[in-house]
Amino acid sequence: MRTLSFLFLLLSVTLCSTTLDAQTPVFAPPQTDVIGPVLTLRQAVEIAIRNNLVVNTQDLQSQSYKVAFDQSWEYMLPTLNLQAQQGINFGRSLNPTTYQYVTQQTGSGNYGLNANIPIFQGLQLQNGVKAARYNFEASRYDLKWQKDNITLSVLLAYLQVLSARDQLVAVRQQEAQDTAQLHRLEAQAKEGAVLVLSNLTDVQGQVAQDEINIATAVNTFESNKVGLFALMNVPYKRDVEYENSVNTSNIADYQASPDTLFNTALQVVPTIESARLKVLAAEKVVAAARGAYWPSISFGASVTSYYNGSAQDANNLKIPWGTQFKDNRAEFIGINLNWNILNGFRVRNNVRNQKINLQAAKNNANNARFFLQQQVELAFQNMIAAYKAYKFYNDQAAAYAESFRITNIRFTEGVVTGDVYIQAKARSDAATINAAYSRYAYIFRTKVLDYYQGRLAIP
Repeated sequence: MRTLSFLFLLLSVTLCSTTLDAQTPVFAPPQTDVIGPVLTLRQAVEIAIRNNLVVNTQDLQSQSYKVAFDQSWEYMLPTLNLQAQQGINFGRSLNPTTYQYVTQQTGSGNYGLNANIPIFQGLQLQNGVKAARYNFEASRYDLKWQKDNITLSVLLAYLQVLSARDQLVAVRQQEAQDTAQLHRLEAQAKEGAVLVLSNLTDVQGQVAQDEINIATAVNTFESNKVGLFALMNVPYKRDVEYENSVNTSNIADYQASPDTLFNTALQVVPTIESARLKVLAAEKVVAAARGAYWPSISFGASVTSYYNGSAQDANNLKIPWGTQFKDNRAEFIGINLNWNILNGFRVRNNVRNQKINLQAAKNNANNARFFLQQQVELAFQNMIAAYKAYKFYNDQAAAYAESFRITNIRFTEGVVTGDVYIQAKARSDAATINAAYSRYAYIFRTKVLDYYQGRLAIP
């Protein structure tokens, strides 16, 4: 009876040890992406991360690794199995009371409760828990890396929208300036003023070019907005405004060195930590595979009983089911030893395969470091080039703007012809557009370096 009580105690411990996350659902309820009249950069990033299929797939994989981690330590819990069989025998069967065969319809049943507790398995279970934990932690870093990727992609797309908007404002201002000049020339022509005929037609052609530039800028602006909404994986809304939360007025040289950036990136970039954890997991898998060389020892206990409908007592009365269940009970307790001495070298070959996987994980970790160093160096060089372009285009825009201001005055006074005005205007306009583009290009390059330093902030 004590053994039966012990088995029921094991069942209670097993049920109580099961992890039940009733408070935290595995799948969060879907959130509605409400985009108001103004779309901020932070809101765009949050929506994109929530809706990105790659991020969601990686999140599901991470949840799967969590389940595997939970299962790995649950393998060390006792196992408890209940078996029951109840049936009817037709024809010839053995009477368990008289041990004589009878030919009749007889009810019968067999019942058992078995428990097993692993004691030692060459540390396979313990190393399996560690490997599963490392894999789960690595999957969380993989998820963070996917989120970082989509964050940078949305940041670039948002900056492209702001850049296109600024360029559209610039070309409209250019068109307004040329239109004002055209109206002046047309008014002079109506008054009969002496004009160089080409001056009027040159400005008319320039205004037409301005309209083309505006159409191109509008198309670029709309295309960039569509691209941003595609990253967010939501239907496009044409009338949304965009908050200019990115500081473009105080741009300075980025103070950092490639070596410093790389050393910092090694500590903060998720792919590096993920690769390191995967190496640790592979090492524990090798240790678990080696554990199969050792014998496995477990503690076992069981309680069994049976019932037969043809059983009779000394007075030839049918023995009730409850009496048989109690009287036929048998109990067992013992230690089980299992040692695979020769099994077709399965254990040895499994260890060899896991060592190969370990070396592959180490190679991936080394490659991750090399790739990161290349990416940091490339990002730094791109930042240098973007800063130089920003400085050059701003200096050029300032110089051409002053040159055009003088040319515009001289053209208004009739000192120079329309072709000179058009050339000066074209140089100034192009420099203004290039300066607007280079400003946002440089900002994005600095944000990439901020990411490698672990200080990327979304305004």
